[in-house]
Amino acid sequence: MDSFTSTIYNAVYDIPSKHWEDLNCTHNAYFSPEFLNAFESSNKKISFKYILISNHNTAVAIALTQTIELGVDAILKNIKISSRLKRFIHALFCNSGIRIMFGGNIFLSGEHGVFIGDQVNKKAVLTTIAKEINALANSTKPLHAVLVKDFLNQSLGLTNHFKNFGFSSMRVEPNMILELDSNWKTYEDYKKALKSKYRVKVNKADKTSNTLITRIFSESDFATYKDELQKLYENTIANANFNAQVLDLNTYIKLRAIYHENFIVKAYLLEDKLIGFLTALANNNHLDAHFIGLNYELNKKYAIYPRILNDYVRIGIEKQVSHINFGRTASEIKSTIGAVPADLTVYIRHKRPLINTIIRFLIRRVKIKEHKQHTAFKTKKEAITASH
Repeated sequence: MDSFTSTIYNAVYDIPSKHWEDLNCTHNAYFSPEFLNAFESSNKKISFKYILISNHNTAVAIALTQTIELGVDAILKNIKISSRLKRFIHALFCNSGIRIMFGGNIFLSGEHGVFIGDQVNKKAVLTTIAKEINALANSTKPLHAVLVKDFLNQSLGLTNHFKNFGFSSMRVEPNMILELDSNWKTYEDYKKALKSKYRVKVNKADKTSNTLITRIFSESDFATYKDELQKLYENTIANANFNAQVLDLNTYIKLRAIYHENFIVKAYLLEDKLIGFLTALANNNHLDAHFIGLNYELNKKYAIYPRILNDYVRIGIEKQVSHINFGRTASEIKSTIGAVPADLTVYIRHKRPLINTIIRFLIRRVKIKEHKQHTAFKTKKEAITASH
């Protein structure tokens, strides 16, 4: 019979190595102590907690939480609601900051917050996790709300169990995913699969940006360009639909030292001036786009952002990954290079029952920002016709 117990750890390196061996999860970078420590040790304004679930002294699951303070505007920026409703929400929270506990990694978009082993009753484990998150929230003061993120549609049969513990579900902007054809051995192969007008777009971006110097940054380059990297990154964050927290780029210095060529930082320079960069992690046969930075004043002239998207595709093909996760935001332009949306759901609960009831009412009136989805690739029939 299952007998689940839980332990809360305040630091990832406090978790005994035996538990990591039990979990057998460290092959996934997002659930490795080294990866988690890079974020924890570099971002001191965030309170990190780790919930370890054991069954008869054997670790079977882990869930991470991160607690931060957000402004009301930062939260409302991502959702489409009436100005009247927006004023009401401001009044509800007295126009002050909101302290939120996130279940998951606030810097990453996707299922990076809960790992449950295979040989276990997942619903029973999730019940224990939900209870522990609620208990942790109740003992954290001050705290306004708990938000557990981000779950794909195929996980909802399990994760909707959070609703039994006072949480309400809410759809958020989707991740944009590009599936790579295993027959694409070069970037030219990818371009041949695109419809003509989308191939013209990617070629134009490459041509417009061809005066830029590109370079893969090493650890030593971070020391030289750290201030410029941080400034460009914060430019992008300021323009994003949703900004939970500004990442300290020391995190990336540590990730580069851990993952070497599998953590990619590609820089775009105009003469000697850094005007853009991309970051990505190759993990378990897929490539995840992390943060980017760019100079918006020069973006249109040099097509920096479209070039960054093209280069993510190049890197994915070079790494021979199965798919690229471009993350949230700028969904339409990402669809022009072939990415398609993967819906995401979060679960939210306020500590006060009355406000929690109001939140349920508000969520039913929230609409995520829609985007035009382009179909960039030829159909099989079109591909056959083009080859003759």
